Amino acid sequence: MTAQNHVPSVLSRTGAVSALTLAALAGTLLAPGAAPAAQAAGPAHATKALNVAASKKGSPYKYGAAGPSRFDCSGLTLYAYKKAGKNLPRTAQQQYNRTRHISASTLQKGDLVFFHSGGRVYHVGVYAGSNRIWHAPKAGSVVKLERIWTKKVLYGRVR
Repeated sequence: MTAQNHVPSVLSRTGAVSALTLAALAGTLLAPGAAPAAQAAGPAHATKALNVAASKKGSPYKYGAAGPSRFDCSGLTLYAYKKAGKNLPRTAQQQYNRTRHISASTLQKGDLVFFHSGGRVYHVGVYAGSNRIWHAPKAGSVVKLERIWTKKVLYGRVR
């Protein structure tokens, strides 16, 4: 092999490696089946709201309460997002009306999960991933992480 033939080959390989390295550093290179970084993590305010909701684990449920130590469902989401720098209205229905409605395929950690029946939203929780939410379920219970128990849910992203 002559030097002339060898140099383009090396440059070609180096160029390909450099492009792959740059793509990986820029976050555009994904393993098959991996979620894009934005889909996995969500916006910073959503991540913070999720962490705030999780930090309230064990806080007692109280109808109409919005923290800092007792919560109802929409009070927990209101409190969590307020700590993350976002304002939400008070009730689950109002929160649903205020969020950007999204599909299950675009759901990210920190998005809100709304439970509905008969055309009205009656419950809300903060999506934690793996089909689970942080929520304040009902009287006599506490803030907890729980699996989503029904398919009658809608999703919203706080803007």
